[in-house]
Amino acid sequence: MTKLAAALGGTVLATAITATGSSAWAAPDAPAAAASPAAASPAAVTKLGQMDAANRLRGAGITWSSSGSCTDRNNAHCTSFEQINLATVQGAITLKNASRCALNITGGTETGHASGTYSHWNGYKLDFNPNACLSDYITGTFTYIGRRAGDGALQYQAGSGNIYARESTHWDVLFYSCGC
Repeated sequence: MTKLAAALGGTVLATAITATGSSAWAAPDAPAAAASPAAASPAAVTKLGQMDAANRLRGAGITWSSSGSCTDRNNAHCTSFEQINLATVQGAITLKNASRCALNITGGTETGHASGTYSHWNGYKLDFNPNACLSDYITGTFTYIGRRAGDGALQYQAGSGNIYARESTHWDVLFYSCGC
């Protein structure tokens, strides 16, 4: 493994790139406001490439779509999995298995989403098509925690700490952990 350190905005992140093309990042400390089991004690974050993430999701029966029919991380019309966290992919698979619903991802790590530590770009979030099965599962299984500041999206939190926010056209899911 090759180790690198890169200073980004005053925060030092260390990474190790494996032979499979995935990499592990040491995550910065989580802000106090993001109190969740996983955020309270951040661990190394394993990053996946597009092909690895797509193969894992496809193998679990999860589909994805984009308005541009593409996977370019730098194009907001694409749905990309490049640099997604392994725990995010595992969380989507856990959601699929637990809910037994069809899951279609409409947003991944591509540009065009809100910024922040726990963002799409940083590999923590996925957007899902809000079919009736998924919406019923989320609202019937997880704890309602109020409206999200800024956009007023209704939020539900799983025991794992993961947060499901119902935006106007999709479920915006923040995966602090795999939810396993």
